[in-house]
Amino acid sequence: MSDKLRAYLYLHFCVFIWGFTAVLGKLISLQALPLVWWRVLLCSAALALILPRKQVFGLDRRVFWRLFGIGALVGIHWLCFYGAIKIANASIAVASMASTSFFSALVEPLLLRQKMKWYELALGIIILPGMALVVGNIDWTMRLGFAVGTAGAFLAAVFTSLNKKIVENKPPPPLVISFVELFAGFAVTSLALPFALVNSPELAVLPKEWDWLWLFILAWVCTLLPYYLTLQAMRYVSAFATNLTINLEPVYGVLLAALVFREDKDLNPGFYIGVLIILLAVFGHPLLKKLFDKNEPAGSPAS
Repeated sequence: MSDKLRAYLYLHFCVFIWGFTAVLGKLISLQALPLVWWRVLLCSAALALILPRKQVFGLDRRVFWRLFGIGALVGIHWLCFYGAIKIANASIAVASMASTSFFSALVEPLLLRQKMKWYELALGIIILPGMALVVGNIDWTMRLGFAVGTAGAFLAAVFTSLNKKIVENKPPPPLVISFVELFAGFAVTSLALPFALVNSPELAVLPKEWDWLWLFILAWVCTLLPYYLTLQAMRYVSAFATNLTINLEPVYGVLLAALVFREDKDLNPGFYIGVLIILLAVFGHPLLKKLFDKNEPAGSPAS
C-alpha cells in the first residue's frame, strides 16, 4: 500500500469518526463555549500524561508559538461549529462545513506560496451550488447557525493550510503538535469563559450525568485519534485534499443526526441533492489530480 493511499484511508476513517461529533454536540447539554472548553481540557490532560516532557520543552520557541497560534484558530473553529449546532441543529452545522474546500482552494496557495490549481478552485466552486441548495432548504431561524458554521469553515481552511506548512518542514512528533494546538484551544476558551459567565450568569459549566460519558468519547475518540491521524496523513496529501475529504462529514453527520434526532423531517429533497453534489466533488478530486498532476511522483508528499 502506498503512503498516499494510506493517507487517504486515514482521512476517510477520521471523517467517519468526526461524523459523530455533531450528534455528541447535540446530546451534551452544555452550550458551545463550555463544551469546547471541556473537550480541549480533556484532550490536553490526556496528552500531558503520556507525552515525555523533553519532547514538549525541547520545542523551538518559534515553532511552539506557531503551533499555539494554529491551536487558537482550532479552538475558535470549534466554537463556531458547536455554536451552529446550538443555534440551528446538527445537520445544518455539518452542512455549513462544506464551504471549507472553496476557502482552501484560495487560502492554501497563498499561505504555502504555491500556484493555484484551477481544478481545485473549480471543485470548490462546484460545491457552492450544493451549499445553495442546502441553505435554500432551511428556514430563516437556522440561517444564523449556517453563517456561524461557515465562519468556522473558513478558519478550518486556514489552520489546515498552516498545519500543512508545519508538517512539510521537519515537524515535531504528531502528538506534540496535537498537545500544543489543543492546549492553545484550551487557553483561548479559558480566557473567553469568564466573560461569558459575566454576561450570562446562568451559563452552565459543569456537565450533567450522561454529559460526562459523551464528553470523554468526544475528546478521546473523536478528537485525539483523528487529530493525530490527520497530521500523519497531511505529509502525503494537500490541505485542499484534506478539507475536500472532510466534506464527507456532512454526509455522515446528517445521516447520524437523522437517525438519532429525526432531523430529516425538517429537510426536503433539495438538501440531499446538495449533499450529492458535495460527494461528487470529493470523489472527483483524486481523479482530476491524477489526470492533471501526472508529473508528481506517486509516493511523494503533496506540494
